[in-house]
Amino acid sequence: MNRLFARHTRPIVAQRTFPLSSAGTLRALSTPRWTAGPLRRLHGAVPMDGNTAAAHVAYGLSDIHAIYPITPSSQMGELADKWSAEGRLNAFGNTPRVIEMQSEMGAAGTLHGAAVGGALVSTFTASQGLLLMIPNLYRVAGELMPAVFHVTARAISGQGLSIYGDHSDVMAVKQTGVAMLASASPQEAMDLALVAHLSSIRSSVPFVHFFDGFRTSHEINTVEPIKYEDMRKLLDEEALEQFRRRGMNPETPNLRGLIDGPEHYFQQVEAANTILDGVLPVVEGYLDEVHKLTGRKYGLFDYHGHPEPRHVIVACGSSVSTVEEAVNHRNAQGERVGLIKVRLWRPFSIKHLVDALPKSVEKVAVIDRVRDYLASGGPLFQEVCTSLMMGGRRDVQLVNGRYGLGSKDFTPGMALAIFENLKQDQPLHNFVVGIKDDVTHKSLTVTEEPDTLPAGTKQSIFWGIGGDGTVGANEEAIKLIVENSNMYGQGYFAYSAHKSGGVTVSHLRFGEKPINSTYQVQNADLIAVHTTPYLKKFPSLLGPLKEGGTVILNSPWNDVAHLDRMLPDFVKRRIARRKARLINVDATAIAHEAGLRGRINMVMQAAFFKASEVLPLDVARAELRRVIDAQYARKGRDVLERNYAALDQGLARTVEVAYPDAWAECRDDVADYIVPDPADAPEQLRKVLRPTQRMEGDSLPVSAFDPRGAMPSGTSKYEKRGIAPAVAQWTNPDTCTQCNLCSALCPHAAIRPFLFTQEEAGSAPEGWEGRKAVGKAGKSYQYRVQVSPYDCTGCDVPFVDALDRGQARLWDFAAERLPIRSEVYPKESLKGSQFAKPCLEFSGACAGCGETPVVKLLTQLFGDELYIANATGCSIVWGGMFPWSAYTTNERGHGPAWGHSLFEDAAEYGFGIRHAVRYRREALRCAVQRDLAAGAYAAEHPALAEAEAFDGPSLVIAYAPCIAHGIKAGISTEVEEAKRAIKAGYHILYRYNPSLVEQGMNPLSLDSSPPDDQLLQFLRGENRYEALRQQHPELTDEKQRLLVRDVADRYRHYALLKEQLEPKDDGEEEEEKADEAKEEATA
Repeated sequence: MNRLFARHTRPIVAQRTFPLSSAGTLRALSTPRWTAGPLRRLHGAVPMDGNTAAAHVAYGLSDIHAIYPITPSSQMGELADKWSAEGRLNAFGNTPRVIEMQSEMGAAGTLHGAAVGGALVSTFTASQGLLLMIPNLYRVAGELMPAVFHVTARAISGQGLSIYGDHSDVMAVKQTGVAMLASASPQEAMDLALVAHLSSIRSSVPFVHFFDGFRTSHEINTVEPIKYEDMRKLLDEEALEQFRRRGMNPETPNLRGLIDGPEHYFQQVEAANTILDGVLPVVEGYLDEVHKLTGRKYGLFDYHGHPEPRHVIVACGSSVSTVEEAVNHRNAQGERVGLIKVRLWRPFSIKHLVDALPKSVEKVAVIDRVRDYLASGGPLFQEVCTSLMMGGRRDVQLVNGRYGLGSKDFTPGMALAIFENLKQDQPLHNFVVGIKDDVTHKSLTVTEEPDTLPAGTKQSIFWGIGGDGTVGANEEAIKLIVENSNMYGQGYFAYSAHKSGGVTVSHLRFGEKPINSTYQVQNADLIAVHTTPYLKKFPSLLGPLKEGGTVILNSPWNDVAHLDRMLPDFVKRRIARRKARLINVDATAIAHEAGLRGRINMVMQAAFFKASEVLPLDVARAELRRVIDAQYARKGRDVLERNYAALDQGLARTVEVAYPDAWAECRDDVADYIVPDPADAPEQLRKVLRPTQRMEGDSLPVSAFDPRGAMPSGTSKYEKRGIAPAVAQWTNPDTCTQCNLCSALCPHAAIRPFLFTQEEAGSAPEGWEGRKAVGKAGKSYQYRVQVSPYDCTGCDVPFVDALDRGQARLWDFAAERLPIRSEVYPKESLKGSQFAKPCLEFSGACAGCGETPVVKLLTQLFGDELYIANATGCSIVWGGMFPWSAYTTNERGHGPAWGHSLFEDAAEYGFGIRHAVRYRREALRCAVQRDLAAGAYAAEHPALAEAEAFDGPSLVIAYAPCIAHGIKAGISTEVEEAKRAIKAGYHILYRYNPSLVEQGMNPLSLDSSPPDDQLLQFLRGENRYEALRQQHPELTDEKQRLLVRDVADRYRHYALLKEQLEPKDDGEEEEEKADEAKEEATA
């Protein structure tokens, strides 16, 4: 019987996780229960990601961290904050102070001030966050302050926003005067972070230490950590003491940041030359010191390849590992190629680059992971050009290319395509690789994709749904395998940008040799499908499966008869023709039985370890129980027992299915599962949306995209994700009060009320039912609530007592055949508003989201006149994720005009839009006048109504429960949770409308009652507060007592303010004036 890995008979234990002990070493969470076998990996290697590796060093060599979170760097700041809160000591025997500011600009300013004060400082950032720090980078560099900025290199928002990795941000700060050091792997993130900190102290120059966002920051690999006592030994104590003495102090006062006139400024800039010239030898010296300490050798530029190459690629960042594999492959075929790895980007050493380039080189391709718009080439290309010209190597022909923007995967085949380009008499310059450029025809064609991994490496792919625990489970799995076997491991995780319920793909590798392959798995020994609809939705899902591989399914079909009936023919054909093992487990049912609805992670982990036999089963079970203890102990015994049960049942009910040979002859019926496009579908659907939906977006050509990044509205209605495990259905019309609250609360606009006539009902499909609409206005109509089953996420937020479970197949008739009847009931009421078409529908928000119902209601009230200037955050992800636009139009084709600029300028961006609209209207002399009375709206949603009607800017703050709050009763109790927050005084409902003063009315309306005595119960109902109690119970009690007092004081303040703002009659005013006059006379 084939198995994914050979069984290991000598399990070993490395330290379990990477938290720091008080001594700065990596400590275990629990005591190992069996003895360690001999380790081939010396120095106590442990699995960790690049963020953790860099944070480990930063924490050890910093006094102060000034932080502000931004993806994908947030984890570093969170770890530093966590370690500091736990009182862990750094290399100096102190606990660093972590200060979170209001923005990256604030963090940079705080870092600057702390450095001036004589503290060792560091921060963590990326993308626009780094750009906000640029003014302070100039100041810190100009004042020659040691400081380290750890950057997870990420794309910059241009035509669109990308949270993914490239070098757009770091290349935008190359001129600020900071030194810049690049890491290519999690291990290098550890080692070169140390070099950056030590070099910054000795050279008195700030450093930017960067590594690729997600590809390195979130990749888990086997890392040998450096102990704090070893870091301290390498520290230049004299340079540190000199820096401390220069710290700002009234006892030895001086002035910093002065104004220089024309007669001084130039000389002042050049005065730093000798210090800046010393940076390069300092870095080189510390690279040698780290080599002596760890045995890992790094140069400013490292050459790898044939001793006499003809063609060489120059690269920086994680791509160097991929190019290295391609170089090895080509040289094994008798070619002469090589690679130069760039590590020290600033200062850029001409001498070291020229020395690293073999004399035999004829052509060089410099590849940049950034688009330097309107330049002759990328930043790295320009540096290499200058260096070779100045270094006497004008005989070398140079070309430039771009790759990997926005985390586009970069494979060995793409590197080989670059070498093929260099073989041409006139190689293509300014090429792109990894995409198809059918507009300017600059793309290289990838003709082969060889397997360049170390022999014996095993690879797995896990397909999951965001929020089901698959990614977290795989992170734990790779740690367990590395810690309990003689294998190295690597884990990388790809996500769609849906907040929850999106696609997650985990790529895991294991082997007896180090793994540095910085691209996704292309030849899988095992593919696990954690939700069976993916088999039809993504026809290429099983494409990477090797012959003799393993397929694990989460499905209710535990025998071959059910699988034969339910699996598509093309899936059965591929499984059989690859001679794959087929493993099945009903993880969804097991999780449900254990009380873990939707959280199948523990069950699927059990299935993986049982199917792969990567560890002995008893060892795997013991380790998984230990993981459960570590992750869920703070949530109580009940949660622990549920996960234990899920683990045990997962092991017991994972079965191998023997399928017939006839499956190999099944027809290849992929075309049967391609959803036909509606007749009125836009061209964008065919060109972009459908390939993206099939996870084939990487194959889209450049011509498919709008150069300005624009996208039509309303594309989300074509997505039809169909991810709900169960869907609500209106099966008890007699119990329905027709309040439409279920529709108002549905986060995805998948539940809607409809009014229809008897004549329209006559053409309805079978199963269509309704009841007479209540109220005089609806006497001519029947009423029905209808659910869109493929857009529902199954969150349970709407009132399930009136919406029983079951299938819902009548949506198309209701949505396409029935007219919108928003005029029947007053739109000003909550009930009436729900008959208006929502101009926000089928978003990528989490199941149970509390934000989208508010914005949806806004579009139902004012959608056809709405401009939205969206700040960066959750709302841009669920509302503006290309190519699925959740904002749509009403029946007249009008709807919200939506735009997004940056995180920090949403108000100014909207302000500019408003002025442009006003100017254009005035310029065109259009007399468009709206007349909405300020008091026209009823009590159901007066806040939005008053805000819209007010002649001026309005601010509406909505309390929106979120799955991240950890509501113990579940997100399905969102409505009750919001009510509890209001009753307890945690959130106060009030409105302030200055225009009411002119009408002789009180401008302040206090809609909340005085707080009840349930605030502490409310706090205990959410894990975001209870998590603190697990670590600091006494501090939690103290802070919560203060909160009870503050909440009561706050309400009294608003009540008093309301009383003071009550309109007064003439007699009262005269009385007050007389009293004031007496007080003045007395004074």
